[in-house]
Amino acid sequence: MTDGIRIAGLRKVFADGTVGLDGVTFDAAPGEFIAILGRSGAGKSTLLRCASRLVEPTAGTVLLGGTDLTAARGRALARARAKVGFVFQQFNLIKSYTSLENVLVARISHRPWLAGLVGLWTDADRALARQSLEDVGLAGKFDTPVRSLSGGQQQRVAVARAFAQEPLAIFADEPTASLDPNLAATVLAMLRDYGRARGVPVLVNVHTIEHARRYADRILGMAAGRLVHDGPASELTDAAVEAIYATPKTATEDAA
Repeated sequence: MTDGIRIAGLRKVFADGTVGLDGVTFDAAPGEFIAILGRSGAGKSTLLRCASRLVEPTAGTVLLGGTDLTAARGRALARARAKVGFVFQQFNLIKSYTSLENVLVARISHRPWLAGLVGLWTDADRALARQSLEDVGLAGKFDTPVRSLSGGQQQRVAVARAFAQEPLAIFADEPTASLDPNLAATVLAMLRDYGRARGVPVLVNVHTIEHARRYADRILGMAAGRLVHDGPASELTDAAVEAIYATPKTATEDAA
């Protein structure tokens, strides 16, 4: 179990002046499943990528497991990033590797630098990778190259890789966007159950409102880089949904 996540004043201004995040602040408790909703361009992906330091935030702090991720530099930054298991929409798997080899990549951060670089995995690493694949229903696919798997199976390998990382938090950026509703439900349930069982917060950019209501403990709504809604999933009203997905006002409209 971790102490959860504390995000304070997170801001991202891109090189062209676009404000991707505008002072986002919230906490995520251990074991809490948070669904993030919003229109395309609302800042959902930017939030997860800045919070995990895959993208450099302009300002703000992210505290996870006693570590200030936003202050880390050099080797410390690599160790800080490894505290977050990240599940990407496009899987980000090595297609020439087997399922097991892809999951073992997550163990690099737990090995001495050179050993991880050349793939000197321990028996414990291999056992954890196999267990992670079993946990997502891929026990019979250890030695199958991921290029031979279906899209749904590849996404489950990506989820197993995040599990094998033994993270202090899991972030997932629309992991179900390319999956059919049944597979999407399976992936979300896996992420929720993992977080609850191990006491780690799980933040997911969710593709559909109904999935957010069904699986999340709490829902955050993003619009124009700002947090515009924060509340229990059971209390997500139609009015709140309308506010989250409303067309953002232009600067001219704000000034009028």
